[in-house]
Amino acid sequence: RSSDLPITKSIIAARVSVCSSRVISGIKVTSQSKKQSNKNENMRAFQLATKYSIPALGFGTWNVPAEEAGKLVELAIGAGYRHIDCAPAYANEAEVGAGLTKCFEKGVAKREDLFITSKLWNTKHKPEDVRPALLQTLKDLQLDYLDLFLIHWPVALKDGHDFPPTKEQQISLDDCPIASTWTEMEKAVDDGLVRSIGVSNFSAKKLDDLVKDPQTRILPVINQVECHPYLQLKDLHTYCAAKSIHLTGYSPLGSPARPDGVSKLDNEPILLDDPVVVEMAKKYNVSPAQILIHWGVVVGGRSVLCKSSSTERMKLNIASIDAFTLDDEDKEKLAGLEKHRRYITGEFWVCPDGPYTMENIWDEQYTVESLLMTDETLIQRER
Repeated sequence: RSSDLPITKSIIAARVSVCSSRVISGIKVTSQSKKQSNKNENMRAFQLATKYSIPALGFGTWNVPAEEAGKLVELAIGAGYRHIDCAPAYANEAEVGAGLTKCFEKGVAKREDLFITSKLWNTKHKPEDVRPALLQTLKDLQLDYLDLFLIHWPVALKDGHDFPPTKEQQISLDDCPIASTWTEMEKAVDDGLVRSIGVSNFSAKKLDDLVKDPQTRILPVINQVECHPYLQLKDLHTYCAAKSIHLTGYSPLGSPARPDGVSKLDNEPILLDDPVVVEMAKKYNVSPAQILIHWGVVVGGRSVLCKSSSTERMKLNIASIDAFTLDDEDKEKLAGLEKHRRYITGEFWVCPDGPYTMENIWDEQYTVESLLMTDETLIQRER
């Protein structure tokens, strides 16, 4: 079972220019510039703390078989997606890159039309490994730069790890600090290889440690996390809003198609089948998936990642944002679905006597109030 990145394809993710703007749920939302392709004109986008914006809806490539990835990316861009979310851990970046190149060659989209995200895998946290890993991603995707580069998980591993890894294959964050990894990512921004940098699956505490670390020069602009009505992460939203860190939500539908090896239980609640969501979909004459996507983007103020193998459903996903408006009563009903239910629990990183526990991965013992109390000591730094 020993391997490095490819084993994660089936088992893990955690996961510009601006014209007119408006505020929705307290978040500034923009429409993409008309200088971009027509199919991008009406895609909402969120302004980041930098000069860049991120399209409200992204096409996720986790759990997409390599042999299908290129074609699905072509279909997604043709349907109107302008944000493609990738990662070496998905073992399909070369195929995604081939699909992107075909879109460019066919004139379906220009590079500047797209927002491409990739991530740094757990085995590449050592400072000397960050740049080679990024260069390999750029080579696979056939790109000169990334719009966004994320630390995939706050977990460091040795090359050739099993899944789940053994204690001997893990590296503690004391021995491989996030701040040291981050410094190398900052250098990638300096060198024009990456436009923005951020994190994924980070708690408010880990974000706070990074933001306040004196070594940090460029602040994270995004935290990509699991988020849906069963896991609403209100405290994390509060912290990120205070720090101008945008949240991107993955698994907005509750990750029903994830592989059995990813914290999957036979009797787990199925968000898409929740009676509140189903009845709401009937009320608005849309699908349950459209209710959940709309809730994430419009009500939650997040960019959202989703995927489909059907062009029709891809277009419906995009239409979810503006096709209807939830009334206040329905917003309250969805708010009432909170179960603190993670589908991607991170328990696969926990080994007996290892450096990672569920407690120190998610840091839920820390309150947002305590983290924000010392804000006055934080100097303003570059985004």
